[in-house]
Amino acid sequence: MARGRASSIELSDAERVELEGQVRRRTTPQGAALRARIVLRAADGVLNTVIAEELGIGPHTVGKWRERFARDRLDGLSDEPRPGAPRTVSDQAIAELIQKTLETTPPDATHWSVRTMARAAQVAPSTVHKVWRAFGLQPHRAETFKLSTDPQFIEKVRDIVGLYLNPPERAIVLCVDEKTQVQALDRTQPLLSLRPGQAERRSHDYKRHGTTSLFAALDVAMGNVIGRCFQRHRAAEFRKFLDLIEASVPADLDIHVVMDNASTHKTKLIRDWFAKRPRWHAHFTPTSSSWINQVERFFALLTDRQLRRGVHRSTAELEAAIRVFIDTNNADPKSFRWTKTADDILASIQRFCTRTLAEQGKV
Repeated sequence: MARGRASSIELSDAERVELEGQVRRRTTPQGAALRARIVLRAADGVLNTVIAEELGIGPHTVGKWRERFARDRLDGLSDEPRPGAPRTVSDQAIAELIQKTLETTPPDATHWSVRTMARAAQVAPSTVHKVWRAFGLQPHRAETFKLSTDPQFIEKVRDIVGLYLNPPERAIVLCVDEKTQVQALDRTQPLLSLRPGQAERRSHDYKRHGTTSLFAALDVAMGNVIGRCFQRHRAAEFRKFLDLIEASVPADLDIHVVMDNASTHKTKLIRDWFAKRPRWHAHFTPTSSSWINQVERFFALLTDRQLRRGVHRSTAELEAAIRVFIDTNNADPKSFRWTKTADDILASIQRFCTRTLAEQGKV
């Protein structure tokens, strides 16, 4: 860092736009954003000591990046090359490794591992690991997807998202679904409790003590849940659950219910039930689109916090545990906030489809 008077900083329009962009972008590394803030404050004529106090850093750090920018402009804000042994793997070798990872599979497996790729590319396993990490490649991982083929997909998305973001007045919006075949499981051997340096342990096998089906309705605005367990999952049980909702919701409120296209939701018994109750309004999700029904998020919480690691020696114990979870939730409910608009969702799906079709065109 130069000694004496700090260098004066004057920014061109292009430099200011670039630095302000680095500060705003969430993808900018924290170090780069900090340097951009230093230079912007320096360009405003602020003293190094004041900048240091504002940003919570040392004055010498402010002086360093002020002088680097004064000398080299934007290039001066980049990290200088660090000392060390020169790279032994050429750019061509790295490009071939990436191409092999993306476009081929090993003859005896569905995907590459670090060791199999290292043998095929004739490099060290550590090199493969570094390249994959640098380019965000994870051949061992695979995710699933399914696009809805519902011809009314756009209309249903706009309808349901509109309910979430702008619910009707004097009405309640309920997300309804069933979590079927919930198993009452007990482990074949006692659990080994959590202790320092050791996670909780349980046997991989279990004893099965029957199943139950949870019918649930989530009030997305308030976070309350109406729930009841049944031994069977039929239209008859669904009608009984609708009767429970009817009795639980004040008579002066309309009820907008979001549910999927399960056969139990569309039988003549259920259609007639809705027809006799004009305050009820059914909104069906698009096919293969359970993600838009927010009660699925409640089911995920129930599974993570109660069911997956729970020990239940009978369906009665299981149902009691579910009731406790629902009661605890309702004692201090948290609303389920929907943030994306229908336009955001449809635009995201369009980008995914466009990118997928483009990739398929390269094959």
